[in-house]
Amino acid sequence: MSGGQGPALLIVDDDAGVRRAVRDYLRDEGYTADELEDGAELLARLEAALPDLVLLDIVMPGLDGLTALERLRERYPDLPVIMMSGEATIERAVRATRLGAYDFLEKPVTPEKLLVTVERALAWRDLGRENASLRAERAERAADYQMLGTSAAAGALREAIRRVAPSQAKVLILGENGTGKELVARAIHDASPRARGPFIKVNCAAIPRDLVESELFGHERGAFTGATATRKGKFELAHTGTLFLDEIGDMSADAQAKLLRALETGEAERVGGGRPVRFDVRAIAATNKDLTAEIATGRFREDLYYRVSVVPIEVPPLRERAEDIPLLAEHFLAIACADNRRPAIRLTPDAMGGLTAYDWPGNIRELRNLMERIAIMSDAAELTGNVLASYLPEAPVATADGEPGPSDSTLRSRLEVSERAALIKELTQTGWNVSAAAKNLGIDRASLHRKMKRHGIVRAGS
Repeated sequence: MSGGQGPALLIVDDDAGVRRAVRDYLRDEGYTADELEDGAELLARLEAALPDLVLLDIVMPGLDGLTALERLRERYPDLPVIMMSGEATIERAVRATRLGAYDFLEKPVTPEKLLVTVERALAWRDLGRENASLRAERAERAADYQMLGTSAAAGALREAIRRVAPSQAKVLILGENGTGKELVARAIHDASPRARGPFIKVNCAAIPRDLVESELFGHERGAFTGATATRKGKFELAHTGTLFLDEIGDMSADAQAKLLRALETGEAERVGGGRPVRFDVRAIAATNKDLTAEIATGRFREDLYYRVSVVPIEVPPLRERAEDIPLLAEHFLAIACADNRRPAIRLTPDAMGGLTAYDWPGNIRELRNLMERIAIMSDAAELTGNVLASYLPEAPVATADGEPGPSDSTLRSRLEVSERAALIKELTQTGWNVSAAAKNLGIDRASLHRKMKRHGIVRAGS
């Protein structure tokens, strides 16, 4: 394309005079602008190189502008197109808008109106790209929350996702709270043929009993008090994409029955509607409950269980992939520092040891939240095990005879043991030179003496 060094524009019009006038004006404003005669020529040009924006006439011999727009949209959905016409009608303007045109200009087009519309269309394109980039970054970061790690458990999870994602099979994700079940569901969706479709989440535990049908299948205007407009349900919204049924084990029996029927038939009626609405969705369910036990007690339908659990995937708790904790902790801490515009913080070896020793009842969510809290609250350049302990629950109080309480296996008590061992090792290596040991440990001499006193550390024979 020729002209200025700015964004590349294509002007498509069968009127040579219009083409050249628009081209020359845009070039004068610094744009790179070329001209084409018809819609067929446009589609051929797009195969070779994409411009930043297309100005497209509607009425042209051969392939008209609206037909060209429709075909263009199938291949290049994000390319901004401004329609132009000297025979404008409301019907044409509406159709152009429905086909995805950014705007509609009537001829003769004034230079001022043309320039403003082009600038806005390009800004809209840039915003769309920025949003897409942010979504991709969030998706990548979200995937890292769960998939990051070198443990056998993390590898097995990644392999399960890789195998099931390309299929259409329904998946049941099992795991404790905080393990990242939703992130696994999103990873499956993103790696599936449905990735360009929507990912719609339903919190099954949060749907009120009297709103189950409306939430899942939608309602027509006036179907009940407060239904002031027609509303699509989650199944319709997820059409051609993935429906994530989170906490499916907490669904009421009535809701389970309605869900089962929709999954079996691929259709449902909106509340107040008179005809079924068909949908094409892939269902991925998740729960922290033992559904086989729920079936045995009558709290979960066996037929629904077999419908949603074609491929079950178990997400391991963090304590079963402890070797991944240092990598995850550093990852989350770096993200938290960057997001909150805080200086980077280094985790010392004894802090890493304490993190690995902790049981993490809240799993990855608890670890991520802890790292964010540290990023916000800490002013130190590094985090030691002793400081880390202050961010976690207190250890149980010792019994009257001085022995630890029955549950004295928390992080704080483990860190105390770890710190005592680290101090003794450093003192031994320096020949019990307190000044040298303190320097190597990154603390002052008085602090080391206090720690030695607290831990009851004395040199043998002294």
